[in-house]
Amino acid sequence: MEEVRKEEQEVKETAKHENAPVAAAGKPARPRPTPKRQVAAAEPPTDGTVPSTQTASAEPAPHPLLIREQELKLARRRFLRRLTWGSIFTFLGGWAVAAARFFFPRALFEPPTVFKAGFPSEYTIGRVETKYQQSQRVWIVREADGFYAILAKCTHLGCTPVWIEAENKFKCPCHGSGFTREAINYEGPAPRPLERVKIALAEDGQILIDTSVVFRYERNEWDKPGAYLKV
Repeated sequence: MEEVRKEEQEVKETAKHENAPVAAAGKPARPRPTPKRQVAAAEPPTDGTVPSTQTASAEPAPHPLLIREQELKLARRRFLRRLTWGSIFTFLGGWAVAAARFFFPRALFEPPTVFKAGFPSEYTIGRVETKYQQSQRVWIVREADGFYAILAKCTHLGCTPVWIEAENKFKCPCHGSGFTREAINYEGPAPRPLERVKIALAEDGQILIDTSVVFRYERNEWDKPGAYLKV
């Protein structure tokens, strides 16, 4: 009988140990509490706005004046950078122009000093020919017994006088100097008469003028050969 009781006792203990895990597994597991901060972050907002990813520890937004100051600094840097490059390109451009002009020097083209002025028969006695005033700065005066040529350059400051037929004189428009038909100064600041230039006959019979040879009245040069052409 005791053996039977022992066996029954062992069966009960065995059954007790086998049923204990089953009962524990059958009970529902209690959920672990979620931290309040995580719950608040997980729940979507109810007003339809996009949830912000900024945490409570994020830095505050910069002040508008600070942003404006930074923009001004950037603008100033851009301006100085452009000014520097502009100065460099201007210098290089000027240097290139100077180098180009070295290979193409400026030349002053002047009319030839010697030219032909037509035949003596084409001139009227007592008339001042102004046809060559602009191109050669020369007047040719025809007299009864010959010709003389006057350089159209005022002896005051080098202006070009004009022939006034009605007043029978040469008049400088710059400072009012006046000269007779013979080129003698008589009014204004001109210190001496106009200069005459060399006049001769070419081989073909035309009048030949050479403005590189001048004759001055105050030096008694108007009587020299070349100062007057007799015909």
